[in-house]
Amino acid sequence: MSPHCDALDGPVVRAARHALEVGDVTPALAYVPASAEEEVRATFASVVPVRALGHGARLVAERLFLETVVRLHREAEGAPFTGLKPAELDVGPVVPLAEEAVETGSVEDLTTFLGAVLTDELHRRLAVVNELGGARNGSVERERAWVQAVLGFQDYSQSLFETLESPGPAPGTHRKEATDEATDEATEAPGREHDPVP
Repeated sequence: MSPHCDALDGPVVRAARHALEVGDVTPALAYVPASAEEEVRATFASVVPVRALGHGARLVAERLFLETVVRLHREAEGAPFTGLKPAELDVGPVVPLAEEAVETGSVEDLTTFLGAVLTDELHRRLAVVNELGGARNGSVERERAWVQAVLGFQDYSQSLFETLESPGPAPGTHRKEATDEATDEATEAPGREHDPVP
């Protein structure tokens, strides 16, 4: 699930465009680590005069600056840069709600959505535990399946708690790649057939 940092309407591109519009590289620098600042400044300095050479030159220069800032931002995340993505990508329901929370200063809508997803998922997982528990009948295989479901439910709950209690990622590492899943196979209850997000 990407927070669309490489999309043309994403926060990194918006900051880079704003830097070009106001003639000040500072807004773009906020999205790259200090180690990349020199390259961003150099690229900015090289594209600013080119933008005045006509429409075609302006587009090429701006594209170079946008790609440089996004590439360096992605590298700092440990993520590959595969080019700028089109605007209005479907990033799921959470990122827009988080952006709205930042803009409004209220987490109400985000809390409501995440709370509903969590409640639904816990109910679904517990229903699996209960279903397996009711079908045990002394069978070792059924007992084993029930035990795995119970342990998976407990592990999932503990993982959620630890995530909620964690300080979050360090600055500059706001998200992790798909290798860091919210739950792994060991914490997933049997019978999972769909993602919790509707």
